[in-house]
Amino acid sequence: MGIKRADFIGSWYPGTKKECVRTIEKYLKTIPEPSVRYDGLGGIVPHAGWFFSGPTAVTVYHGIKKKKNPELLFVFGMHLPPGGSNYLFVDDGIETPLGNLMVSAEAVKMMKELFDFVYEDSASYIRDNTREMQLPMLKYFFPDAKVVSIGVSPGSGAVKIGECAATVSRTLGLQACFIGSTDLTHYGPNYGFTPQGVGPESVEWVKNKNDRQVIDAFLNADPFEVLRQAESYHNACCPGGAAAAIAAVRDMGVERGALLQYTTSYDVQPDYSFVGYAGVVY
Repeated sequence: MGIKRADFIGSWYPGTKKECVRTIEKYLKTIPEPSVRYDGLGGIVPHAGWFFSGPTAVTVYHGIKKKKNPELLFVFGMHLPPGGSNYLFVDDGIETPLGNLMVSAEAVKMMKELFDFVYEDSASYIRDNTREMQLPMLKYFFPDAKVVSIGVSPGSGAVKIGECAATVSRTLGLQACFIGSTDLTHYGPNYGFTPQGVGPESVEWVKNKNDRQVIDAFLNADPFEVLRQAESYHNACCPGGAAAAIAAVRDMGVERGALLQYTTSYDVQPDYSFVGYAGVVY
């Protein structure tokens, strides 16, 4: 048993504790205080490099921190095909520049009993930015919480996984938070997706139509609609992770989400190819 190393450290996000803290606190100075109602049971966050999507993710974690101090963090994500395997990290912990995030052995044991996963450990795993981007931020905001890291394939199994996670948190009697990691529309020549051509009109289409559709599904806390949107309109790259988080919060009694921030990489660095990011809390 052991600690999984950080694979994207120093490239997709800063490589030292000092720089991670400085960057997170810089983001905190720029975000507005939440003005919408929510409980802090979970969220949808993006997972590009922090330069592009870090402020949006920080907005969500800051919002959750104002409401809850969770003891258990379920992180759902991973780029997986429909109908593929689902992955559960079963080792002791995961490295971050701010210190190791330790895994909840009790929660992992229960998840193994409730659902069929492929197991990952510190020696054998798939490199995955979708979950790793979150971990230093989670360590910053919730330093004493334990984590359960799950890769979720899009499909009905995603909903079941989320419901199992909610069952585990209730059974253990722990205050839990459920995080779904997904970016939104990947538009442009770099991604082979240009239904509206290129230029300002395509940016407006992504922001006001394509991404808006899946954001509405997030806000309605409808995991099945999230999966349908992604399959039909290519507006979520990790819909399994988002659907699992939404299914978990629904099982905990949540009916609506609140949008704290929406941005795109185009806002940071204009280009013919760009990606959308949403920050939602439940």
